[in-house]
Amino acid sequence: MRGSAAPTSPGAWDARSEALLGAPALTPRTDGALEPRTPEGPADAPPSGIAPAPGEAATPLREGGTTTQPGPTGTSGTTDPSEPSDLSGPSDLSGPSGADDRSGSAGTAGPAPAPAGDLPGRGPAAPAPAGAPTSAGVPAARPRRGTADPVKVLMHRHRELCARAVDPLEIAAGLEAQGFTDRTAARFRHRDVFSLAEELYVRVPRGSETSAPPVPPHGDTDAWALAVLTPGAAAGLTGIGLAVTHGPVRLAVGATGALLLTGALLLAVRRGPFRAPDGGSVPAARLWTVWLVAYAVCGDGLLTQILSGGPDGPWDLAPGPVLALALAVAPAAWCARLFAHRARRRIADSRGLADFAAGTRPLLLGTVTLQLLALTLLLGLTGFSSGALALGALLLLARLLTVHGFPETAAAALAAASAAEALALTSVLAARVPLPGFDVLATPVRAVVDTWGPGAVPTLVCGAAALGLLAHATGSLTRASAHATP
Repeated sequence: MRGSAAPTSPGAWDARSEALLGAPALTPRTDGALEPRTPEGPADAPPSGIAPAPGEAATPLREGGTTTQPGPTGTSGTTDPSEPSDLSGPSDLSGPSGADDRSGSAGTAGPAPAPAGDLPGRGPAAPAPAGAPTSAGVPAARPRRGTADPVKVLMHRHRELCARAVDPLEIAAGLEAQGFTDRTAARFRHRDVFSLAEELYVRVPRGSETSAPPVPPHGDTDAWALAVLTPGAAAGLTGIGLAVTHGPVRLAVGATGALLLTGALLLAVRRGPFRAPDGGSVPAARLWTVWLVAYAVCGDGLLTQILSGGPDGPWDLAPGPVLALALAVAPAAWCARLFAHRARRRIADSRGLADFAAGTRPLLLGTVTLQLLALTLLLGLTGFSSGALALGALLLLARLLTVHGFPETAAAALAAASAAEALALTSVLAARVPLPGFDVLATPVRAVVDTWGPGAVPTLVCGAAALGLLAHATGSLTRASAHATP
């Protein structure tokens, strides 16, 4: 025998052999010779090596490296020593009745072996690993790790977003704004963010009063359509007044027209496609816009007089570009509305964030191009100015970014353009300081004006700012989160 249950002394071997085999055992003599010793058991017990009769116990014995096992009818069988022995495993040795499951019938001689957990020299039996078969043959239950429904965790985490959403597209936009991608959705067993949003929209409970998104009434559409026409009307009336008046009256008409135009622009951006979400605008952006429009009216004339040593008196005004910009508010609003509606429809048709971005990017470029074509046509009627064209593109992109949730970027671009135009004027004035080296400050502006004229300054400044906003918009306005329902 092997294992911790094997006897460790000759006397133990003798007693164990007598008990199990009922055969004479060899006991050592004092002179070192071995002689048979008659056991106290029955005299007719079979000698060692003879198979026990039916009804007698047949316990495995290790003989010469082989293990003797009882056969189905009590005959002994030999197994290979490389195979694992039942005595070395942690399995339960007792059957349902508490007896050794490898013993024979009720006529077993000697006590039954103790269970593996109670064998001498061994501690309590170690618990079976998870999933291992038990003594009854039923596998133990494997402990569950994590949750079988990952969408449920996400549903509880974003319950507020899902509960107030009017459609799955708004949930998709909200998830995408929080950093979700199609690869993230794959970890929730969905192919993209849109399918994940659809399941969240269906599973999150809502009140029975929740209905489809309300359709805006026709009166609201008529209101903003009239509001975007007021800047053009105010600029047109002011231009007519400036053309028929002279002297102080002309100055008063110009000041009144400027106030009317400012009020009309504020009305246009508070309604319709140009309306930003509540708290989604930067107040300083209005100041930068007023500066840029004012420079378009009188900046070129003022710069020309400063470069010539002035100003020596009133400088020339250019109301034509401002009139074109005011008239272009209406087509710009319709272009912005077209872009927003097509982008929302693109969300419903897309099956992934990359697919949506690829379809929205040309839509954005087409919207800007369409507005520039309309502004170019209006400038051709009122007096073309490259600076006014660049300013129109800058104002359109800034408003689109403000409406769709990026007001800080828009305000920063407007502030940078205003600062550059102010720097061009102050650098020429600073060059007049009678100190060595100050005259170099006006060199860049003089070179630009001498080469392309005074209108090149606002063209370069506003054009560079517009290109920067366009590059930013192709990444930010092509995201689904930029088109969520306010």
